Amino acid sequence: MKNVDYSLYLVTDRDLMSTNTLEEAVEQAILGGCTVVQLREKTASSLEFYQNALKVKAVTDRYNIPLIINDRVDIALAIDAAGIHVGQSDLPARIVRGIIGEHKILGVSANSVEIARKAQQDGADYIGVGALYSTNTKTDASVISHDQLIAVKNAVDIPVVGIGGINMHNAGELAKTGIEGIAVVSSVIAQKDVTGAAKALLSIFKKMGSSI
Repeated sequence: MKNVDYSLYLVTDRDLMSTNTLEEAVEQAILGGCTVVQLREKTASSLEFYQNALKVKAVTDRYNIPLIINDRVDIALAIDAAGIHVGQSDLPARIVRGIIGEHKILGVSANSVEIARKAQQDGADYIGVGALYSTNTKTDASVISHDQLIAVKNAVDIPVVGIGGINMHNAGELAKTGIEGIAVVSSVIAQKDVTGAAKALLSIFKKMGSSI
């Protein structure tokens, strides 16, 4: 599954969700137009991560939406997820590509042109760039400028997804940079109306992107 629409990329966070279950949050986001789901479980045990991944995959498979596992290559392979996303402190992208094979999606976090180019050379299918705005979701992430984002976008031939503090007030500005997608957490999953929030964000991003 490599022909991926990254427009609205949901990153999960069980601590922030407004719904009773993670599966419910994911389904509501997909109904609102979410095009990719990344399961991020920073505090779960391996067993909990695996069990949650199976439940979420049942939902994403039902709607034919790719499920990306954050960090954990073993979990991604165990549940046959569509792909894996790794950061600069995780296993190197080249090693991950060798483990998962050519057919699964590989996303890599990069906040500089040099890192992004190396990720592409090492087999990344898309680049995640951030944090673009200050965010409580990942307090250790430093904010990068739109100029840096555009530089990364221009340096690689694979899709670029922005992440970090993205909401309805700034999604339109990001669309103007030409990036392929926005990754969102609390601006969708923490909202009372998850479906409505996803729908609104996607509409803004696509509308502004088409006006470039």
